[in-house]
Amino acid sequence: MEVVAKAHMPGLVARVVVNEGDQVKAGQEVAVINCMKTELSVVAPSDGVVKTILVQEWDEMEVGSPMVILEA
Repeated sequence: MEVVAKAHMPGLVARVVVNEGDQVKAGQEVAVINCMKTELSVVAPSDGVVKTILVQEWDEMEVGSPMVILEA
């Protein structure tokens, strides 16, 4: 089953902290969004393996934009 980590704030992708194939736990940081000079973590919604990374640094995010797809 696929699970998607989505942007919860508008802003720019400051960094992606996982790689495809990485094992992650629910609540683990997978990326960071910079919003008005504040960095906010985007976390994995469930345990899984990083299947696809849909963003790269400096991509512009809207609320709900998909960022990382996990295979749960």
